[in-house]
Amino acid sequence: MSYKVKLPTFEGPFDLLVYLIEDAQMSIYDIQVSTITSQYLDYIDSMNEMNFNLSSEFMLLAAELIEIKSKMMLPKSDLDSDLLKVEDPRSDLVERLLAYKRCKHYSQLLKECQEDMEGVFEKPQEDISCYLDNPDEYLSLDIKEFAKAFSLFLHKKQKIEETARHYTMVERERETMENRMAYIRTAFEREEKSGNYEISIRDLVPNARDRFDVVVTFVSVLQMMRYRYLDATQRVTYGEITVKKGKKSFDEAPMEVLTDDQ
Repeated sequence: MSYKVKLPTFEGPFDLLVYLIEDAQMSIYDIQVSTITSQYLDYIDSMNEMNFNLSSEFMLLAAELIEIKSKMMLPKSDLDSDLLKVEDPRSDLVERLLAYKRCKHYSQLLKECQEDMEGVFEKPQEDISCYLDNPDEYLSLDIKEFAKAFSLFLHKKQKIEETARHYTMVERERETMENRMAYIRTAFEREEKSGNYEISIRDLVPNARDRFDVVVTFVSVLQMMRYRYLDATQRVTYGEITVKKGKKSFDEAPMEVLTDDQ
């Protein structure tokens, strides 16, 4: 049983042979066997020198090329070509090369299809027989019942519109980093009056239940630490973070300067 050997550039002997033919810009129907055989054998020798373990397929094709080359070197008959038709010794090799190129082309198409289908997800089929098997149902109403139902529908629609005019959905404005930095500055000024120069970062979050407020406070403290307006200390992992004033004073630059690069 033969096995497939993948070389640094070629996968099998026919891949190498097709490369040599295309590199020499030869027609596959008119192969210069002498030139191709020499190049093929040179490549085999170079692989042997590099201690590559070549499969028997490479050696078998080399033998076939040498055989074809020897047949091509035999003198041709002087008889009339119309009376004696001699088969080209390259014909069988040409057919095999064409079949190899077709297989390689189709394998490349299949590989591209596989790559395309890897990004496709299909929805499984659902059973909708319960909707198809049941017949349509029709309501049996006279004109008075229909008018009564339509009047009830208009009444409900009017009540909904009246309710919507009296109530408006209001979304709470999200806090900005500039406002939170101003809030932190005010908090430090207030604490300093009572002799407290360190504040827990938890006390700088107005609404600890709002995750957005927690994130805005944390990012604002990091930004102020970056410009040395604040210093932070955490004595143990996952422990309490305390914040105090840094080397720079809050009066050295307005708060909006801190977010110019945001």
